[in-house]
Amino acid sequence: MVEATVGAMETLTMSRKERDRMTIMVGIQHGELTLRAAAQVLGLSYRQTRRVWRRYQGQGDAGLVHRARGRPSPRRTSPALRARILARYRERYGDFGPTLAAEYLREEDGLEVDHETLRRWLLAEGMRTLQRRRQRHRQWRERKPCFGEMVQLDGSHHDWFEGRREPCVLMVGVDDATNRLRARFFEAETTHASYDTFEDWTRRHRLPRSVYVDRDSIYRCEGEPSVADQLAGREPQTQFGRAMDQLGVKLILARSPQAKGRVERMNGVLQDRLVKALRLEGICDLASANRYLDRVFLPALNRRLAREPAQAADVHQAVPANLDEILSWEEERVVQRDWTVTWQGRWFQIQRAEEARNLVRRPITVRRLRNGGIQLLTGGQKLRWRELPDRPPRVHAAARRVGRTHRVKPATQHPWRRFGIATGKRYGRAARLGARPPTGPQIATPRTPNEGSLRLGPRRLYPVGDRAPKRSTS
Repeated sequence: MVEATVGAMETLTMSRKERDRMTIMVGIQHGELTLRAAAQVLGLSYRQTRRVWRRYQGQGDAGLVHRARGRPSPRRTSPALRARILARYRERYGDFGPTLAAEYLREEDGLEVDHETLRRWLLAEGMRTLQRRRQRHRQWRERKPCFGEMVQLDGSHHDWFEGRREPCVLMVGVDDATNRLRARFFEAETTHASYDTFEDWTRRHRLPRSVYVDRDSIYRCEGEPSVADQLAGREPQTQFGRAMDQLGVKLILARSPQAKGRVERMNGVLQDRLVKALRLEGICDLASANRYLDRVFLPALNRRLAREPAQAADVHQAVPANLDEILSWEEERVVQRDWTVTWQGRWFQIQRAEEARNLVRRPITVRRLRNGGIQLLTGGQKLRWRELPDRPPRVHAAARRVGRTHRVKPATQHPWRRFGIATGKRYGRAARLGARPPTGPQIATPRTPNEGSLRLGPRRLYPVGDRAPKRSTS
């Protein structure tokens, strides 16, 4: 619109089209254009140009203004219906946006109004203000072309029940190609909640090719890699990462919330629409909220927001039969000598039937299922075991005894005794004291220990009372 001054005290509002017509009429008035030439410039017929020229001659610039200007539209909503809609909006939908409020007014109250019309009414009544937000420029990532190629997974923390119960989290999964949505309420964002959300998607659509998540500790391991990981050249994994690796699903870690903007924007939609839907339904517990999601809210939202992929192929993968076992927690433990395994204060006894596996001092895997079940595995094969009610008693090995436990006296005519006497060599204490070997008849007579009799050893002869040197145990 352009404002033109008419006379000294009046201001006339004209559109750009009407302002252009006024310029042409001034040219006709000054003899610069003929009516036929003006008709060609304006794109009107000769007769219509003559009518416009006559109105301009009689009324001046005001004659060029559209005569419906300022009059109410014949298609306008009646004042009574407008007042009724605005009253219902104030009563029940005061914090709803125009689009969502128009949907509920049509579906719940039978009041038909376009969302843009409702927005103008709210602005005119001062019930809504314009908000302009400045955002940093970011490059838009193209959608994946096929359904099942990527699923964006995230947990949305919000006061979903508006104080009617304790805070909780909504786990949301969105397909990148089609906007298909799955969501479920949990008490907290944990590995168990991520497993259940992923399984819910898998049971309905099969395994996706990749999962796009943030860098939460559920999905990204913060610890240093172990020696085994370093030797194998792999990064440390969380339980969720290990499960995705076993399933053949690529786990992609986003470096910013905007990188997975599809699910972040969906969280914003849910924080607006779902909160109000739960309020209107009077839902205050997670079980009822999840039933409402599955039966009413998600089917309706998917019909509204889902779109066709660029390519019609569904690239989801087949679901393995042991999905419940893969979506679990696994830890390594070492089998003790008594064939027991300790895990989180519990003791498991491996049965004798597994004796052929030679598991003592070897690592095995302890798997905890989501239902609380326990499995022991080695090389991917399950072991037979039983849980002990208490810690097994420790078995102490008997002290190792060195040497003989009792003295053995050789016979008088024993070859060792004769050998020592006949050669004249000195042994043991006699050699240390410098004693001479006996002379005369080479007959050995038995002696008492106090008389210096010799004791036989495995290699040398020692006088009784002297200790043989200890053997090295190395």
